[in-house]
Amino acid sequence: MNGDKRTAIYSTLRERMPAPTTELEYANPFELLIAVILSAQATDISVNKATARLYPVANTPESILALGVHGLKPYIRTIGLFNSKAENIIKTCRILVEQHHGEVPRTRPELEALPGVGRKTANVVLNTAFGEPTIAVDTHIFRVSNRTGIAKGKTPLEVEKRLVRLTPDEFKKDAHHWLILHGRYVCKARKPLCNECPISEWCEYTNKELP
Repeated sequence: MNGDKRTAIYSTLRERMPAPTTELEYANPFELLIAVILSAQATDISVNKATARLYPVANTPESILALGVHGLKPYIRTIGLFNSKAENIIKTCRILVEQHHGEVPRTRPELEALPGVGRKTANVVLNTAFGEPTIAVDTHIFRVSNRTGIAKGKTPLEVEKRLVRLTPDEFKKDAHHWLILHGRYVCKARKPLCNECPISEWCEYTNKELP
């Protein structure tokens, strides 16, 4: 795919979603961090239901740490892998309190040093909480990038590196949210809505049988 097609795709997505953002509900970087940790192998809807119970009771590293693992579990019991996530969240809160004065760090190495935080989670926090031009690659973005041809790759990291390299600077800040929302609601895994897709004319998946 050439640069003009990429620009056309991003421009069209921007027209349809001028202010895209995460569907996770949060009020500050720490709430976002915890929500993203919980979102692994879980839906945003289920995470929002859990944090709606948790955050009125505890929404700081200090207050969640005070709950302890056993105190935290009842609030997130409906989330997949809640046992290991509770352990990681308590460990993360302890590190934030002891090493970062209760603040969420703003660098990738510091974020990835937190239990339960991998590259994708770090990218989401850097982009959504701090406005960094990072592009986290989840299953939706991996699928959209390969289907459309906007950034093909065999692994999420390969796709991420190509997206960062090939996405024009003016689109980098919002590319993550445009692509994830497009994949979630239009370019679905099993039955993509190609007939309703606003970027179908530039998509390699839609036009794969054309000469």
